[in-house]
Amino acid sequence: MGGINLSIPKYRDQRAGHSCWARTTSSLFALFARLVPALARADFALNLPTPASGLAQDIYDLHTLILWICFAIVLVVYLPMAIAILKHRKSADHQPAKFHDNLTVEIIWTVIPILILLGMAWPATKLVASMKDTSKSDLTIKVTGYQWKWEYEYLGDDIRFMSNSSTPKEQIDGEQPKGEHYLLEVDRPLVVPAGQKVRLVLTSSDVIHAWWVPAFGVKQDAIPGFIRDTWFKVDQPGTYRGQCAELCGVGHGFMPVVVEVVSPEKFAVWKQEQKALVAAAAANAGKTYQMAELQSLGEKVYTANCAACHQANGVGIPGAFPALSGSKIATGEVAGHIDIILNGKPPTAMAAFGKQLSDLDIAAVVTYERNKWDNKTGDLVQPADVAARRK
Repeated sequence: MGGINLSIPKYRDQRAGHSCWARTTSSLFALFARLVPALARADFALNLPTPASGLAQDIYDLHTLILWICFAIVLVVYLPMAIAILKHRKSADHQPAKFHDNLTVEIIWTVIPILILLGMAWPATKLVASMKDTSKSDLTIKVTGYQWKWEYEYLGDDIRFMSNSSTPKEQIDGEQPKGEHYLLEVDRPLVVPAGQKVRLVLTSSDVIHAWWVPAFGVKQDAIPGFIRDTWFKVDQPGTYRGQCAELCGVGHGFMPVVVEVVSPEKFAVWKQEQKALVAAAAANAGKTYQMAELQSLGEKVYTANCAACHQANGVGIPGAFPALSGSKIATGEVAGHIDIILNGKPPTAMAAFGKQLSDLDIAAVVTYERNKWDNKTGDLVQPADVAARRK
């Protein structure tokens, strides 16, 4: 090879081997010296989020405890091992000792690991038991996962609403800069009182979802046909964000969770406002609306509930979600159009929206779809028409 030496160089004396070991050791200590202060920072990128609930604080404390136990094990086990390897290496001409057993050592290395495991298992078991204790709650909220939104129902208060992602489509498509809370913002957040134990009862209408707010230390699956529950208690008012943590389809990344924690006084006012909205909606159920009113509301309903599948331009996604522009559904019989929104179309991905949307919302979105894009039917659908199809 033209005099080029391709052989692997070997250490020819102890000093060369010692020099390599020294360089490696010094590098490891330098790395550790840099990591320790960084790990101590609460806002470090690899750290857990700042706990907002007592449950999350307990999880953080347990995590820290086990981390330090593991670090101590590394020091006690691997540091002596490294010293033994260095001191008793072959190049130092060390003669190994010869023995068969040592009862004392065997007892020590059996008892100590048992004590360590008990020290880790006891607080972990107490924490898991606490996480599962949903008794004595001050407020119970039913949470239902849909593709791809959440429904919140305040049991006993006649308050129920859908929570959809409110990130503008222009940001998602890259036409505008991403906002501060990109994909972590909703049109209607879950509102709860500070200082009270909130129980969540979770299920799903279609596939498995997971309701997750890291700052609360809460992540609970929502499974079709099953009821799961969890709880949290947050003392500090504020806005806390999370998202669906279970892959649930094409819109999984557009299913955020936002919780607003307010004072008990503000929560009482909020409840009265929500009940007033429910009463107003019931009073307007028999009202006759103009085309412009229904078109305006229908566009909002379509954007929040339909655009993810059928697209904003109504062309759908070929092979997955059919187009509405020029479709037989949106240009055919009005009753059939209403029925498919009310009841869905099994076994396709078209979900039933009868329990999610009011008569006015469905009337508005049907009117919008039948007079948008290439659909110029001129049909005007009223809430009473939808109510008649529900019966």
